[in-house]
Amino acid sequence: MNDKKLETFSYDDSVVKKFAIATVLWGAVGMLVGVILAAQLADWRFNFGLEWLTFGRLRPLHTNAIIFAFVGNSIFAGIYHSTQRLLKARMFSDMLSNIHFWGWQLIIVLAALTLPLGYTQGKEYAELIWPIDILITLIWVVFAVNFFGTLKKRREKHIYVSIWFYIASIITVALLHIVNSISLPVSLMKSYPIYAGVQDALVQWWYGHNAVAFFLTTPVLGLMYYYVPKAINRPVYSYRLSIVHFWSLIFIYIWAGPHHLLYTALPEWAQTIGMVFSIMLWAPSWGGMINGLLTLRGAWNRVREESILKFFVTALTFYGMSTFEGPLLSIKSVSSLGHYTDWIVGHVHAGGIGWNYMFAAGMLYYMVPKLWKTKVYSEQIAKAQYWTATLGLLLYYVSMVVAGITQGLMWRAVDAKGQLVYPSFIETVDKIVPMYWIRLIGGLLVLTSMLMMIYNLYKSIKNAPKNVEEEEFQAEALDHNKYKNEKGHRKLEGLTATFTVLATIAVLVGTIIEFVPAFLSKDFIEVSEKVKPYSPLEVAGRDIYIREGCYNCHSQMIRPMVSEYLRYGKASEAAESVYDHPFQWGSKRTGPDLARVGGKYPDSWHYFHMKDPRKVIQGSIMPEYTWLFGEKTEYQVLTKKLKVLKSMGVPYSEEEIYNASELAKEQAKEITLNMADAGVPMKMQNKQIIALIAYLQRLGVDMKEEK
Repeated sequence: MNDKKLETFSYDDSVVKKFAIATVLWGAVGMLVGVILAAQLADWRFNFGLEWLTFGRLRPLHTNAIIFAFVGNSIFAGIYHSTQRLLKARMFSDMLSNIHFWGWQLIIVLAALTLPLGYTQGKEYAELIWPIDILITLIWVVFAVNFFGTLKKRREKHIYVSIWFYIASIITVALLHIVNSISLPVSLMKSYPIYAGVQDALVQWWYGHNAVAFFLTTPVLGLMYYYVPKAINRPVYSYRLSIVHFWSLIFIYIWAGPHHLLYTALPEWAQTIGMVFSIMLWAPSWGGMINGLLTLRGAWNRVREESILKFFVTALTFYGMSTFEGPLLSIKSVSSLGHYTDWIVGHVHAGGIGWNYMFAAGMLYYMVPKLWKTKVYSEQIAKAQYWTATLGLLLYYVSMVVAGITQGLMWRAVDAKGQLVYPSFIETVDKIVPMYWIRLIGGLLVLTSMLMMIYNLYKSIKNAPKNVEEEEFQAEALDHNKYKNEKGHRKLEGLTATFTVLATIAVLVGTIIEFVPAFLSKDFIEVSEKVKPYSPLEVAGRDIYIREGCYNCHSQMIRPMVSEYLRYGKASEAAESVYDHPFQWGSKRTGPDLARVGGKYPDSWHYFHMKDPRKVIQGSIMPEYTWLFGEKTEYQVLTKKLKVLKSMGVPYSEEEIYNASELAKEQAKEITLNMADAGVPMKMQNKQIIALIAYLQRLGVDMKEEK
């Protein structure tokens, strides 16, 4: 007879409800911004002539809103909901749960205010300025303490597979964020990362790829292992497969970041490591997909009828498709075609919409009725939402893959005489504009589906009974002695501290092996005496370039291919970006590469191109940057900027730092004088457009090919 005393407890579902509501609201905002961006590429006039609504400034807002606001809130809703039930324990602290929720929403609001205003660090998926980075760190610590504190007070000895993925995600995201965000402040709103050039590129894409891995993938896989079995009411297909899936995935994933830098100035060995481990990811990724889909085996009649299962099946299918396509694009020969094109955009959205959105929708439709003790308002609306989202996703993905392959083939096309078939970059833009309109339609459908879900969930919650009492549960206190004879992985599942340490080691191995040569080897970056630091005015212009998000549409990395040499000049070298804090290699070519644009056109060409791009290049889809002609260059902060850069190794003399403002003004005057014959008045010399021209005219000049 079991005479052990039962403990009574309840779950904190109030925080789950708040995260669930935030999920759909921020999801709609993020998707709305995405639709605006799609419209801007289809027709430049959708930039509306406003500096805070240009593509370059809104694109980081869109990515941050979808990744950290929409998916982030959905992850937290699912983790708080499932963790309490899997551990049979209320969250460690209701206060910490609420600090986490409101702190995370504050971060999102701050991002929504700062990014359109041009306050950015200029690093993809890590654009937020340094005070917000510190706030993210603090809130993540609150989340971690709350989660691991709940692990400590659990009433279940063995942590289920979902908890494994949550542990790995919490530890690794903290590591990624802290390492990638280290910077030295210039002011409250401005800082420079401590890394530069090739090192910055390696750290950034170690972070960027693994932000996808450990924020958009591993925690959602943990949720999948809980909600799919719950929805179908059966155990996960294979416990052994889940073990192999987890450990192989977290170990291999962390190595794959360099596949974003194939054919760049990154050392060849690092590129090869990234490609090899990316290909290896096929196995564990598909192991997770198979485990999820086979959990649903034999229930296809239910899948046809129940919208929750439709969303889950589609999410798992697109997870499989995306994790097949990712390694495929990491093969060098395929990357040479797809990199910098819209194919990558299609790939990213297949995961973001097909995997993250579809799964979040299924999870919310499962969770909301249970949290509010109600029923889904309309199954028909849920089904209509599913088909609307699916159609929108297919239009989006297919149009971008077609556009991307078209771009790649046109860029590399060389005729029998060794000449470019399409020498003008704008020719490649004209061909794909129809695909941008199709993408816009697809995006509108996905946004519409999100609004349908918001309405459906709102009506469901509105119909819920009022003043429902908090449900209480009973369970025995955890007795560690009961399980002391266990062995193998089953024993490890009861040793949460040991499990966490081993998971941390698994992600550190690849990180250390990639980073040690990058930061300790003198041969990692080739130094050239030809490369000089940017002048004070060029520093100001570079910061304007970063502020406007130009890296979102222009790369600064010429690859070692015949077609690239013919179009842009000799391949980029590691030495050229040694003083770039942050690096600006870019990942997309909506416009041409700018690595060797310096001296290619006269100063006046850039002046009028930025003022009205279509008067210079017919058919251009670039926004008009008219505010650069009215806003003054901030000369007074240049001394502080150069001091910070010198502290990180940029060889400025004390004289240059002291006279930074005057040197900048002299160069601005010289540039303006050069444009006098083109009708540019001298009163423009203190405007931001002159500083930007100074920076653009410097690009590639130091290592220019001698003729």
